[in-house]
Amino acid sequence: MERKLQFEMGPATRDAFGKALAELGHEDPDLVVVDADVSNSTRTEYFAKEFPDRFFQVGIAESNLVGIASGLAACGKHTWIASFACFMMCNAFDQLRMSVAFPGLPVKVAGSHSGISIGEDGPSQMGIEDVALAAALPGFAVLVPADGPAARAATRALHAWNGPAYLRLGRPKLPIVYSDDSLRREFAVGKAIRLRDGDDVTLVANGMLVATALQVAEALAGRGVNARVLDCHTVKPIDEESLERAARETGALVVCEEHISSGGLGAAVAYAVGRRHPVPIEYVNLGDSYAESGSAEALFEKYGLAADHMTAAAGKVLERKSKG
Repeated sequence: MERKLQFEMGPATRDAFGKALAELGHEDPDLVVVDADVSNSTRTEYFAKEFPDRFFQVGIAESNLVGIASGLAACGKHTWIASFACFMMCNAFDQLRMSVAFPGLPVKVAGSHSGISIGEDGPSQMGIEDVALAAALPGFAVLVPADGPAARAATRALHAWNGPAYLRLGRPKLPIVYSDDSLRREFAVGKAIRLRDGDDVTLVANGMLVATALQVAEALAGRGVNARVLDCHTVKPIDEESLERAARETGALVVCEEHISSGGLGAAVAYAVGRRHPVPIEYVNLGDSYAESGSAEALFEKYGLAADHMTAAAGKVLERKSKG
């Protein structure tokens, strides 16, 4: 009989981010936040209520948002900016390229409402290429936390990160994978977290698909398949050592992400594993397609992100592995 883990539901990653930002505001008097008229959605409103003199609302003008942020950072302020992932990365990419990445300014960029899990808002609001765009910016770190505690830890880690960074956040409440105490010890930019041991196959995931990967691994265990689970929360810089170890010790990988197939976690994993220890890899992602309006659950099923798709991918890669 298949087993299934039961997770307690926790906050959305955007909520945890907003609260962490307010906490950091008390610790760092040079922290400033700039938002593009969506502070009630990105949750920078938590910071704004406590530190109104260090919060700047620029309106629906993402390019201007980045320009102001780069100026603040150049003057020594510890600057965070936030908007929806699709607006931030798609609308303001040139400004991020020339005003942040090129001069190497330590602006921290938060992109909320990422992926197709925003559901009924539809494709115009869905950031599905944001990780690829952020990772293409030289010097940028790119993080995709799995739950509320991970988002809090990622916010704090990136605030201390000496360089520009992109933090991908989501709208829906998520299952709790971590405790805050465990992440205080474990979380580091560029270091994947092994959540489950196994020697048959490795499920590499980030964001909300980490909890699904753990559930799938539990189900696979009921069939006699021991699946390792890696939370690869940092897409860039990718943890090549952990991926190489997983490739050597399990001989097969499945990479799972709520993103298009180009330029995201799958591409980063394939590049790292291909260089260091090539093994069969299967992918669970959105492919090369926009989604549509609908419930998150229905969209995940239609576009290949549900648990059964992950299980099927594990079966395919195990078959390839067995054929040598």
